Amino acid sequence: MMDALDVTLRLLAVLLVFLTFPLLVGQTEHKVMAHMQGRVGPMHAGGFHGWAQLVADGVKFAQKEDVVPAGADRRIFQLAPAVALIPYLLVLIVIPLAPDGGVGQVIDAGIFFVLAVLGVGVLGSLMGGWASANKYSLLGGLRTAAQLMAYELPMLLAAASVAMAAGTLSLPGILAGFEWWWVPWQLIGAFVFFTAGLAELQRPPFDAPVADSEIIFGAYTEYTGLRFALFLLAEYAGIVVLCALTTVLFLGGWHGPFAGEFGWLWTLLKTAVLAFLVIWLRVSYPRLREDQLQRVAWTALVPLALFQIALTGVVKVVM
Repeated sequence: MMDALDVTLRLLAVLLVFLTFPLLVGQTEHKVMAHMQGRVGPMHAGGFHGWAQLVADGVKFAQKEDVVPAGADRRIFQLAPAVALIPYLLVLIVIPLAPDGGVGQVIDAGIFFVLAVLGVGVLGSLMGGWASANKYSLLGGLRTAAQLMAYELPMLLAAASVAMAAGTLSLPGILAGFEWWWVPWQLIGAFVFFTAGLAELQRPPFDAPVADSEIIFGAYTEYTGLRFALFLLAEYAGIVVLCALTTVLFLGGWHGPFAGEFGWLWTLLKTAVLAFLVIWLRVSYPRLREDQLQRVAWTALVPLALFQIALTGVVKVVM
């Protein structure tokens, strides 16, 4: 009975994080972009510091008509937003938030599980683009597929470097073996992992699959109302997952002063700083062309990830 209660409470906690944190990231993005670019609307909606902007967006999406194109594959078109969103909920279950059991479920091969499930999430965009019966949506889906294939490899190699250093594939196990001198040692891997994660989420400057000036809005062109909102929610959930994984793998997760009592707070603070960095990059850098996206992956990130693995091997042998 106690085991069932413990599992239920852990799942409810993960669900609460999943339902609130992506919305907080979305609200923060409105505010940060408004400050950086002098946008008036998000700073005044509802009065004090634009507190009602998130509510206004929710009402707007809810009242829009749910349209399915006449030539679309209706079932796949309707299923795509769920396929894009649900994998991020599954990944949150295995990310450790605090020491001594602060994780939904411990999985021995946690890194493999996380990367495999994240790859499934991208299929939602592919399904939506293919099923929309729209050439711009199909082109956006093809760009998404090319981007996934290019950036999945450096992301996996960067995560493998941390697993080599810790001698385990378990996320709690990696944190258990973490040492602070790992941070400069694994800095190249952290850069590769975070950059590849941004590309898989199609976040600027890696947002060529949804380039509005070229292909309207890519795989999501034909989506309206709540289905479109689910794709946006999946993007913000992906930001939370990417920042949390980078925190766990490369920044020590819950490690910090008074980790026993405030480990969960250190994890959240590091994740929040990285989420701010994601937003800052969107405001600051122009979009890369499709050929530039591929060049960055194959000629920069993959060699850097291989160098990080070689460096990790040398350090492990020396130590």
